Amino acid sequence: MSFALLARQSLAPCRPRSLPWRGYHHIPQASREPDTLTRLTRLGLLSGAIVGGVLAYGPSPVYSDAPEPEGRKRSQASLATLIRSYVVFSACSVPFLVDSAPTVLSAMMAVPGVRQVAEAVVRVTFFKHFVGGDTAEDCIPLLEQYRAERKGCLFAYSVEVDENEASGKAIQHGQQAKHKQGVAEMIHSIDVAADFEARHVVNPADPSKGRRTWVAVKLTALLSNAQALISLSKHLVQTRPATPDIPFPGLPSSDDLDVLYDKSSTEHLSATDIAELRELHEDLVRICTRAKERGVRVIMDAEYSWYQPAIDAYAHALMREFNKLSPCTSPSSSLQVQPLVYQTYQAYLRRTPQYLATSITQSRRGNYALGVKLVRGAYHPHEIAAHPSAPTPSTTTATSDAELKSLSISPDPQPPVWQFKHETDACYKACSSLLIDCIKNDIEQAKGGLWRKGKATEVPRIGVLFGTHNWESAKGVLELLADPTRGLAQKVKEHEGGEEVFRIGEEVTERLTMGQLYGMCDELTDYLVDKTRCSAPFVIKYIPYGALSEVMPYLSRRAIENKSVLGDGAAATERKRAWAEIRKHLFG
Repeated sequence: MSFALLARQSLAPCRPRSLPWRGYHHIPQASREPDTLTRLTRLGLLSGAIVGGVLAYGPSPVYSDAPEPEGRKRSQASLATLIRSYVVFSACSVPFLVDSAPTVLSAMMAVPGVRQVAEAVVRVTFFKHFVGGDTAEDCIPLLEQYRAERKGCLFAYSVEVDENEASGKAIQHGQQAKHKQGVAEMIHSIDVAADFEARHVVNPADPSKGRRTWVAVKLTALLSNAQALISLSKHLVQTRPATPDIPFPGLPSSDDLDVLYDKSSTEHLSATDIAELRELHEDLVRICTRAKERGVRVIMDAEYSWYQPAIDAYAHALMREFNKLSPCTSPSSSLQVQPLVYQTYQAYLRRTPQYLATSITQSRRGNYALGVKLVRGAYHPHEIAAHPSAPTPSTTTATSDAELKSLSISPDPQPPVWQFKHETDACYKACSSLLIDCIKNDIEQAKGGLWRKGKATEVPRIGVLFGTHNWESAKGVLELLADPTRGLAQKVKEHEGGEEVFRIGEEVTERLTMGQLYGMCDELTDYLVDKTRCSAPFVIKYIPYGALSEVMPYLSRRAIENKSVLGDGAAATERKRAWAEIRKHLFG
């Protein structure tokens, strides 16, 4: 079956429809108030204990109570860690606290004396819960612990752009050095990841296999002014071939970056923009060149839709260069890792079904490996609010609403994201099925030597990272692998009366990995570890790091994400689990 036909059949249910916008969830105010008051009461009781408790105990992360396979050690949470977990998840699930947190923190950081207190509180709560450390080296003990538990790591130097920069209103003094520091730090994190993998070789016969310490790259952290990315996105939206059936942000083209190197004038790009964007391209090539030398996969993070056309252009240009499958490519090459570069596909964008299908087809035609990180998406409220079709919230001023809407560059009458959560879920499910079918076909063709003129190869032509905090999606991926028509995993019972586990071969784990964010959904991570048997870690945790002042925007976004991720009863489950463990520690 051709990949184009396979994509059309798999993704047909996800074609965009014209619907009036409605939010993902609506919870009546009356039903929220008692639960909010209960949580705030408990937060008040625990707030006095959290700072002293966390400082007194070690910062081990929280893990689930799932039965542990024999020989697999898992760290147990300290009382202070459980208290911190309870406080963090309770705070993140109170909408008023989450929505006001960025403003309150910004005001507190501007007051001498108060700033130090605020930083101390944030460090022992949200920072410890969601961030691996101040430096890459600080994260190494966590990496060692995770590897002992059969988990990998996706390193992320988590400096995020302030949207004031995107509006062109940031103070520019000192920014040049900061973004260059980001480039150097990402290269440094590649070296730290490679050195760690050198101490934990999974397959001595082929050290390139089983490497599960990867590095994430965030483009907005690598520019002195993120507005240049928006300017490039505007240019691309106007000059790319028309695709009326594909919603914004549209599809990338192989000539997207030509504008950075020709001398034709453009409406949206100044000479300064072009110089910065060309420098960004050079820096990304440096990062990927080091990653190729050291055998470390690079994941291009997705961001707001107004950056996405430019991000797509860079990501696909890098895949065409660094994921190229030349005739000399062979598994015997030193640290031959493919795909080396991954692009992030957001299931909440209405364009994603067509975008993914087109990417698969183009990678085959271009003879390069396609790297896919599939996620639902992290910016849904912002995407809705920024689109011109969205009503002005009663809680915002006309000025702030105009500033937010000035960021959107979509020409479409509807927001770029799905209106309903169940549509995003359906899109994620359809894309998952398509990708697993592509993995199956790639393995069959590699074994049969069909794509290299009759010469067999083990080098993957596709690699997938399923990033999800959704239990149904995670279990669905395992079931798709074990589906008899695909045959990518086997369900077995390791002993009589035991639960079934999924035995997954190396040819699959070299093409497929699952992941969750550090500090979130640890119970799901542990479930996936316990239910799978394979030679390399099947699950990785996205571990951000950076100085507290640098990762503040990241922490704000984690809180906003948790407000939706922990909805539909998930927040209550997390809080109850932590509360039960606290009582067990205190009262036995």
